[in-house]
Order: sequence, then C-alpha cells, then structure tokens
Amino acid sequence: MTALVGIFCKDGVVIGADSAATSATAGGQRTIERPVMKIEIVEDRIIIAGTGQVGLGQRFCEQIRSLWATKKFSNQSQFGIAKIIAASAIQDFAETQATKGQYGALIAYSCKSGGGASAPHLVEFAATDFQPEFKNKNLWYVSMGSGQSIIDPFLGLFREVFWGDDPPTVQEAIFATTWMLDHAVKVNPGGVNGPIRIAVMESVRGDWKARLLSEDELLEHQGSVAAAKDALRHYKDRLVKEEDAVALPEVPYERGAAPA
Repeated sequence: MTALVGIFCKDGVVIGADSAATSATAGGQRTIERPVMKIEIVEDRIIIAGTGQVGLGQRFCEQIRSLWATKKFSNQSQFGIAKIIAASAIQDFAETQATKGQYGALIAYSCKSGGGASAPHLVEFAATDFQPEFKNKNLWYVSMGSGQSIIDPFLGLFREVFWGDDPPTVQEAIFATTWMLDHAVKVNPGGVNGPIRIAVMESVRGDWKARLLSEDELLEHQGSVAAAKDALRHYKDRLVKEEDAVALPEVPYERGAAPA
C-alpha cells in the first residue's frame, strides 16, 4: 500500500511518498504495518520511488545502481535511458516469473537531448506493463499506489487553482506534495502512513542533483500547509458572516417629500 506523487516542474522534479509497508498473509489478510523508506537516491543523480512488492523494488533499485555504475546511461537520450531501464527491469522480473502488475515506479534523472543542455526528466513506469511515460509541460503530474484515488482529485484542484496551464516551480510543487501526502495519510482507509518523504532534482551551480529534503525543510512546508488551511477556515467565517448579514430597511419618508 503506497501513495506516490511525482511533479515535473519548471526548474526541476519533485517526488514524494508515504512510509508505510504492510505485511500480509498468503490469503491477503494484512497483519502489521512498519515504516520504511520508499525513495532511493542513486549517486545524487537519480530518484527512485516504487509501489508494490518490496522485493521487486529492491531488485529494481539494484538494477538502476548497476546500470549507472556500468555507465549504461552515458550518451543516451531521455528515451534511450527509459527504454534501457524498462527492458532491464522486465527481464529481471521475468527471470523469477514475476507476473505483471506487482510493481510500478517513478524515476527522475537528467540527461542531454539533441545536443542541447542537460535537462531533468520524470518518468512513470506503470505497474500494469512497466512501459515508460514521460511527464512534461503538457501533463506534468502523476500519482501511483493505493493512495491514487485520494491524491488525483487534489492534483486536479491544484492545477485549477494554483498552476493553470503551466508546471509549478519546485518550491510550489513541494508545498503541493506535502499537502497531498499529508491529506492521504489522514484519510486513507489503511496502508498509507507517515512520515512523508520528498525528494527533489534541482540545479546546483549548473548541474542537476538529486536529494531528499531534510526534516527541517519538511517542517517548514508543513507549516505552510497549516497556514493555508487557516486561510481557508477564515474564508469560511467570511461566508458565514455574509449569510448572517441582514439588509437594512429603507428609511420611510412623508408623502410628497423626496427621499434623502
């Protein structure tokens, strides 16, 4: 059970996740829930977040580390890297006859495309078939896991109210991801829990680097979410006052006299 959020931004990428891992019996009955880290950072260059079977996630992360260490991504386009990742994972899963639909992932990395400057990319590897789909300026957000039904409406609301037709900045996306994951943790029927974790890919002195946000940074954004909720509560009070307001009657005047 997982809640993942990925947002492609004007100036980078943001990926967030909850921290709950649920154990279950062979019959599917859930037994215990434990906190785990669902986001991996590879050499400060790649962000990996997965949903589904923990064992497949461990193998997938190891595949990415191996591909990076052996320089399989060197001189590849964004699509070339995504195809290498998908092919490697599908082959690895097939070696133990793992059926489709048991694992999906979000990955962020940077590369040069068409001889231009290096740029960040966000890719969804759907659990259904593990085929890569890039998030870009046309569709820049995605959620995955059991928390998707809670988070997707939130993403639509944020696009309408805050983002419009353009991707947000990294800071705006962190704020949104914090709020969405916090909400999913509070209202989910089970299997999604804190603490929330958020990773970013951002430009550092002209180089794209990946990192996890610190506890202090998360607390700062959680404070911003609390302030936004307070603002909504105050708006509710304003609506109540408007409903309670009574129109004053007109001042009567004598017949023949002009009104004041």
